[in-house]
Parts: sequence; structure tokens; C-alpha cells
Amino acid sequence: MKKLIALVLVMILCLACVPAMAEDNTLVLITATAADNLDVVIPAFEAATGIKVEIITAGTGEVYSRIQNETNNPSADVTWISASYVMRDTSYFTPYVSVNDADLPEAFRAGEGYINFTNFTVPVILVNKNLVDVEIKGYKDLLDPSLFGKIAHGDSASSSSAYNHLENMLYSIGNGDMFAEEAWEYVEAFLKQLDGRIVNSSGTIYKGTESGEYAVGMSWDTPALGYLAQGIDYLEMVTMEEGALCSPSGVAIIKNCKHEENAKKFVDFMTSKECQSLLGTQVPGANPLRTDVELAPYKTGLADMNAMVISPVTSSENKPLVLERYQDLYLEIFE
Repeated sequence: MKKLIALVLVMILCLACVPAMAEDNTLVLITATAADNLDVVIPAFEAATGIKVEIITAGTGEVYSRIQNETNNPSADVTWISASYVMRDTSYFTPYVSVNDADLPEAFRAGEGYINFTNFTVPVILVNKNLVDVEIKGYKDLLDPSLFGKIAHGDSASSSSAYNHLENMLYSIGNGDMFAEEAWEYVEAFLKQLDGRIVNSSGTIYKGTESGEYAVGMSWDTPALGYLAQGIDYLEMVTMEEGALCSPSGVAIIKNCKHEENAKKFVDFMTSKECQSLLGTQVPGANPLRTDVELAPYKTGLADMNAMVISPVTSSENKPLVLERYQDLYLEIFE
């Protein structure tokens, strides 16, 4: 018996002398974010933390479906995604509020923490100044007779960027009421300005405006900023004076993930002044949410635009009703 006890003690001592297993210093990110963003942000995060990041990329819908389908055994730890997807059903995510939350504008703070906002996009009007004689500051300027038939716009029933403009028109002109008659009267007048032409591809809109096929393109800021970053001085990006609806994206920790502590570090880094400054200066198509960081000269920060925010839940609930009325107008005007 004494020999057995001695043997057990020896084994305990031996185990105590074995070095603790090294912490798994990795992180798996699943995202639809553009490579230009990831190529800047991920190396900076790895350098700052020593954590190695594996990236899984896919379309936004596929990213969300994968998170849903892998609830019990997720392959990823964190996602960088449009806020609307996280807010649809927060049960797939673990709440965490970044240490930098108080440094973000109040409208973009984490709240319950299921998503920490990091960047945003807005609908914009892309103007080819070589082809436009009037000053365009917002939506109402697009009704100038000189622009009849010269505006490129998509079908809001099938194009997300075209729908974003429709929503923006209604929300801004209706002063927050997307079913205000004044707002719908504007939409009708705007659609008639298109002279019976709807553009089938969002890429054709901004490419056609840049090439001179169209004088004005109803686009969003990411491709517009790409052109401005190249120094194309005959193009102008207008964030509408009536108001620009910001669509935020952010980072969310996936429930039951394998590297939760590393995921928290990623959330903290993405909301840090260091990372937000990178988004502001080194990524042409990204807009940081923090207002205390440097921006490239061609970018317009939140403080310099009439920024508006709508709840992703409210936006989603309104969409079917908005599209129903829009399609009635579409049939009346175009068919």
C-alpha cells in the first residue's frame, strides 16, 4: 500500500512538472468583407496581438446560413457582417461590449452587445461633372429638367443598392415616415425623370457614370470612393443634404465558438482608434464609425454629413410594404 501511495505521489509530481499546454493562439473569422479591407485589418490585428487569423470568405447570405447551420459546433469564432443579419436573431451570437464602446457615436454603440459596430456604407449620388451643368446637393436637385433621361438607377425590387436609395428617399423626404405622401410624390417624380430606363446592373451604374454613358448614377459610397481614391477629379460623390441613411456593419462573436477570448480581442481591436484610423486612411471603400480618427481627403466622415439611422428591424418590417407600393408605381410608369 505504501508503495502504491508513493507511486501516485511520484506521478502527481511528474505531471506538475509538465509545462501547461500552450494556449491555442488562433482565431477563425467568417465574413463577406472585401479583400481590400481584410488585407489591411487582419495583418495589423495579428501584429498587435500575436493571434493568427484564419479567414473564411463567402457571400453575406452564405455566411449567415453557415452560422445558423453550425450552431452546436461552429467552425468560426467571429463574423464581420452587416448589422441587419445579427439583429434578425441574436440567439446565434454571444453578447460582448467592446472596451471602446464609449468612443463610438451614441447611435452606434453596442447596446446589448450582440454586435459591435465598426464601419458603415451610405447611398450616394455619383455625378460626372463633365456632363452636368447644375449643382447637385441632394435628391430634389435630380428633378431638374436638364437631367431628364440622364440618370442611371436600378430596379428597387431586385437591386439592393437601388432599394437602399428608395428607402433613403422615403425616410429623408418623409422626415422619418416612409409612407408620407410627400415622399411618395417625390419617388414618382424621380422615376419619371428616368425616361423609361432602368439599369439592370449596379456595376453598370457607377461604371457608366465614370465612362460618361450617364451623367448621374444612383450608387453607394464604396465604388464611388474607389474612383475618388484614384484621383478621378471629374467625378463627385454627393451624400444627400436631405439625409443619408447609414447602413452599419460590425463584428459579432459566434455562440459556442472555440476561441471566445481571442474573438473578444478582435472586437476590441476593430473598434480601437488604431484600426478605425486604418479604415479611414488605408482602405479606399471603408468608412470608420469613430469620429476621432484621421480620414483620407476624399472621404466624408459622419460629422460632415446629414447622417440618419434606422433600426435594422424597422427597415426589415417596412420593406414588403414599401416594395408593394413601389411595384405599383413601377408598373404605372414603365409598363
